[in-house]
Amino acid sequence: MNIKCVCIALVALTGGFYACDSKKETDAFDPKVTELLSQMTLEEKAGQLNFVVGDLFTTGPDGKPKAPDYLDEAIKKGEVTGIFNIYGAEYTQTLQKKAVEESRLGIPLLIGADIIHGLKTIMPIPLAEAASWDLEAIELGSRVAARESAAAGINLTFAPMVDISRDARWGRNAEGAGEDTYLGSLIAAARVRGFQGSDLSLANTIAACVKHFAAYGAAEAGRDYNTVDMSDIALRETYLPPFKAAIDAGAASIMTSFNELNGVPASGNEYLLQDILRKEWGFEGLVISDWQSISEMMFHGYSKDSIEATIQGINAGTELDMMADLYLSFLPQLVREGKVSEAVLDRAVGHILQLKVDLGLFDNPYLYSDPAVEAKEIRSAENLEAAFEIARRSIVLLKNEKQTLPVKSTVKRIAVIGPLGDNQADMNGTWSFFAEALHPISFLEGIKAYAGPGVEVTYAQGCNLYDNSTEHFAAARAAAQRADLVILAIGESAVMNGEGASRSDITLPGIQQELVNQIAAVGKPTVALVSSGRALALTELEAKVDAILATWTLGSQAGKAVASVLFGEYNPAGKLPVTFPRSVGQVPIYYNHKNTGRPFEGDFSSQKLEDRVYRSRYRDVDNSPLYPFGYGLSYTTFEYSQPVLNQTSLTDDSPITVTVKVSNTGDRDGEEVVQLYTRDLIGSLTRPVKELKGFQKIHLKAGESRDISFELKASDLAFWRADGTYGYEPGDFKLMIGGNSRDTQEAVFSIPNP
Repeated sequence: MNIKCVCIALVALTGGFYACDSKKETDAFDPKVTELLSQMTLEEKAGQLNFVVGDLFTTGPDGKPKAPDYLDEAIKKGEVTGIFNIYGAEYTQTLQKKAVEESRLGIPLLIGADIIHGLKTIMPIPLAEAASWDLEAIELGSRVAARESAAAGINLTFAPMVDISRDARWGRNAEGAGEDTYLGSLIAAARVRGFQGSDLSLANTIAACVKHFAAYGAAEAGRDYNTVDMSDIALRETYLPPFKAAIDAGAASIMTSFNELNGVPASGNEYLLQDILRKEWGFEGLVISDWQSISEMMFHGYSKDSIEATIQGINAGTELDMMADLYLSFLPQLVREGKVSEAVLDRAVGHILQLKVDLGLFDNPYLYSDPAVEAKEIRSAENLEAAFEIARRSIVLLKNEKQTLPVKSTVKRIAVIGPLGDNQADMNGTWSFFAEALHPISFLEGIKAYAGPGVEVTYAQGCNLYDNSTEHFAAARAAAQRADLVILAIGESAVMNGEGASRSDITLPGIQQELVNQIAAVGKPTVALVSSGRALALTELEAKVDAILATWTLGSQAGKAVASVLFGEYNPAGKLPVTFPRSVGQVPIYYNHKNTGRPFEGDFSSQKLEDRVYRSRYRDVDNSPLYPFGYGLSYTTFEYSQPVLNQTSLTDDSPITVTVKVSNTGDRDGEEVVQLYTRDLIGSLTRPVKELKGFQKIHLKAGESRDISFELKASDLAFWRADGTYGYEPGDFKLMIGGNSRDTQEAVFSIPNP
């Protein structure tokens, strides 16, 4: 049989381009990888595709922690490539010793974990960090997480999650960067750089695993694990760019998603894993399944049994089997029977072994298992200081009537009220399994420390998080009556968001709004600290209190960071990375929506009857969000001049420079995030009403003004066009600059016909 026929036969057998390209790609592996592949049995190769949970805790269904004796035997037999959900320098050193000294080939282990926002020093949840709009701070957060994790024996994190989501009901909003593709792409790259540094073989870096590929954030009805069905244009414009940005930043691995996309589960989706990931993007790293996602293809109705799921998963390009045990069980026999090509198997094993080479594990299997380094690194003063700084940069001031904040020196009695006020454990937030419940600084503790000895700070729980008892209301009202200022600590607990925590009602959980109403009736100045892992519908709260801080979930230094803002040590500068709706009925709601053929604009009461009825609007709620994307107040005020363009015609060879004067018109120094948006007025496919194209975070002293400039290139206006190509089109455009997506100053320009 000639080479052409061999390729045709292999493509028919494997369902993709893998087999024909495998020789070329395996040639790129390190010689150590090639040597090992030549020595391995089929069973040992399948073992390198098997990733199992450790003996500490589990993070998925049907998966009890593996017993230590099971892990010992599996390691010795070469039946596992690695273990996840474990940590500790001494423990991981022991496991690595078994792998390199007691297995036939001495292949070291991957030690993985969901290090989403810290190991022991807990950073703000990723959505909170995104609210800082501070890429250096976000990169630092991942850098600290990597240092601590590496010191504790971990060499692979299942992060960052880069899914774009526009539905606040989805619990996993907490793990991502919000609703915007441009901002999300920059943050994805920053997180990869933070985890991986400039050299993956260094002892203080860990491999990133970008997840979930792809479009998981668009799960129908915001329900976790649910179906996704969308056009290829929507997929490519909105949901794929953050993955591409992470890969371009050097991400070592990528994880498939639980959802199906247009009828094909992601773990068996050749279009995603072959056509886009490998062919178009040239990704050379490792593809990891999510927990049992290969076997779950049977429940989707895509695979008739475990054998078919195995064939579909490996041939599509899902290489590492997490917790389904299918590859270990079936691949050797499937290769012997000719149902899976050994070239496909070798390619998958090669990517795993290459990652271990890149991590430096073959040179030093104990690189990440030094107890002395662990003792020095975990919760070091430097790490805790970073957590504090990042946390206060993540806080967003949503309302501040009557300049209630910062707390005035005349306030001598403060009542902290609410179920999250004297609560340490929930400050850790979702995906903080390695954290300690009593380590974070609570809001109450932080407020007491900043208030000083001359201020009386009292606490009343007000209500519970998980029941509707009103037994604490009376004590809370009494505390409010005695106070000069009330601080309400309310919102979601750690388990009310995150994986498996979708909510159909995104108002304050339980009877917390009733507690707010009780306290508001007392009539004292009231500040609400709202903890959450998503945008909440805060319309009722907004009407009852004087000031609101979106405090998300801020981690180890939560109380200190919040107090720093409350008492004016730090002027809040966070901006929303998600749109806050007025009610759940507006969801999904996001700033860069399409205009429709019957847009509704302006004040409802001023419209003619025909303009009020026959328009794209709700009859029972304003179309506008409660708080728009990019929104966030300060203790000072900023004014923007009209944008000035150096030219109004944009070409490939001649970009536009737009300049706006931003002035701090208040009496405090402060930071502002200057945001640039554009609108393509006419396209071969309709375009959004605005799209974020740039931002700069600046610091201005009180009374200071500064000219801020952006350069806009023709390529910045590119999109997926009607003919299926990617590029820009000639026409007229709007340019908008402001402190959020709603309040902007405009200018116009055009791209002339060639």
